[in-house]
Amino acid sequence: MEVKKRLYTVDDVLEMQGWDGKQDRKYELIDGDLIEMSPTNFWHGRLAGRLFRYIEDFAERRDLGAASVEAGFYSSDDRTTFLAPDVSFLSKSHLPDPEAFVFVGVMPDLAVEIMSPSNTMAELRRKSAIYLENGTQMVWLLDPMKRTAEVCRLGEAGRFQYQTIEPEGKLNGEDVLPGFELELRQLFKS
Repeated sequence: MEVKKRLYTVDDVLEMQGWDGKQDRKYELIDGDLIEMSPTNFWHGRLAGRLFRYIEDFAERRDLGAASVEAGFYSSDDRTTFLAPDVSFLSKSHLPDPEAFVFVGVMPDLAVEIMSPSNTMAELRRKSAIYLENGTQMVWLLDPMKRTAEVCRLGEAGRFQYQTIEPEGKLNGEDVLPGFELELRQLFKS
């Protein structure tokens, strides 16, 4: 007898995350596979908070959109994939109704994933591919141990492009956050 594996959807995650206040778990979903997320360490959280603050302040001053930390995103075309980047940015045209307490039905314009000790760069690149294939314009993968970043984009002919930013370099908002620049040494300071 064949045992069928259950494929989960965004609706399942919504129910399991306890929006009724009865549960407090975090999940991501990749191709219907449920992934329970553990809490981050202090420095990971601090780095996410610092980057959020820089992006949010910049975007707010220029009325570009809004940043978030660990918000849930899915593509309206694929309800079996649901991701919660460490930091994200949505342009004004993609912002959900502020009164609606729901997951966002588009992928963020910018997604940021911070490498944890349990992650590999291959895992983060897989997630970056999912973001980019579903509408995200740019992904930043941050490596706190090396104090580097990798900028991921979808290039011509659907090929993924990866650019490493060394510790003395800067993150650039390009078309997503025009004019935004942040030195990595400032971001990774203790």
